[in-house]
Amino acid sequence: MNKQIGVIMLILVTIFIGFGIIIPVLPEIVSPFHLSMMLTLYSAISFVMSPFWGSLSDRIGRRPVLLLGLVGFAVSFLILGLAGDSLWLMYVSRILGGVFSGAATSCAVAYVADITTESNRTKGMGLVGMSIGLGFIFGPAIGGLLAGFGLSIPFFVSAALSLITFLFAWKRLVESLPAESRGQSGQKRVSRWTAFSGPLKYLYVLSFFVTFTLAGMEATLQYFQMLRFNATPMDIGIMFLASGIVGAAIQGGVVRRLVKPGDEPKVIAIGLLLSSVGFFLILLSSNLLTASIYLTVFGAGNALIRPCVLSLITQKTKVGQGVATGLNSSMDSLGRIAGPLMGMGAFHFNVNMPFAIGGVLCLAAILLLVPYRALDRRMKAESAAG
Repeated sequence: MNKQIGVIMLILVTIFIGFGIIIPVLPEIVSPFHLSMMLTLYSAISFVMSPFWGSLSDRIGRRPVLLLGLVGFAVSFLILGLAGDSLWLMYVSRILGGVFSGAATSCAVAYVADITTESNRTKGMGLVGMSIGLGFIFGPAIGGLLAGFGLSIPFFVSAALSLITFLFAWKRLVESLPAESRGQSGQKRVSRWTAFSGPLKYLYVLSFFVTFTLAGMEATLQYFQMLRFNATPMDIGIMFLASGIVGAAIQGGVVRRLVKPGDEPKVIAIGLLLSSVGFFLILLSSNLLTASIYLTVFGAGNALIRPCVLSLITQKTKVGQGVATGLNSSMDSLGRIAGPLMGMGAFHFNVNMPFAIGGVLCLAAILLLVPYRALDRRMKAESAAG
């Protein structure tokens, strides 16, 4: 199992290095309008496709879908690197990235759910979260560093990493879903919204709000810090490097080692509170040091939330793991559709507003845990009585 999780971690690190690479680079290439449109389009396509990939992996297995996702992701970044000043090619690249990113991310989470039990699933999801955090450590830092050699170089590096990871996974990754557990090819596809029921619907909504606020911050952070202290792509890379190191340490250490089954709602609440504090602190940024510290506070909170939400969803879902994680990926994508639009619109109204809105929404999201826990307890009581 450790070898299998190791390959999945490599896949996720590669995908999120690619995602993180664009954060300090695209604002140097396109206007705020086109940046928000590209981020939104990428996520809109991913929102539509993620449940399809998750459901497909429930029928044919995780491995082929993961491998296809890696190839498509590599091609999307190759096109982005070749685009130069061509806006339409940039948009084509983002469309392809949206199509194939869900294949890798949602199926990777489902793969971990396949090979873990309820007792160690939170640990497994902690490693998933740590892998995503590692991608964010290296992605923006690599993007900021390589941008000095040419703004297209980071995209070519991301394409190469994806292809190398594909070759490694092709050789080392074994199928996690036994043949007898897969659906028949003619079986009716399960709707993503089948998973949106019972207490889990509150967790899916919470996932949306967490990603919505994060995406709004990502779309505006560099423009905001440029006004505060003339931040460069390298500065943004350093900020995300510091935040990512702390986040990965929390997910690989605190979540994986210390969070016991049943503790997840409490840890999620702490994470939301920390994220809210981080949003408000970002408004006080005055230089690279303070901006890095404040982003790290936000990142620490985010690092606590995601693996615990994923763990609860995969433990309690009543449908296939691919459908459940595909829906969660879709909620993330929905947040990334609306988040940049909200962030950029609020930023143009008042440069402080995206971060103030993010802080308030993170606090409000804590309230979603109340009906989740109440309904979860009621369903457990009914099950025990029945």
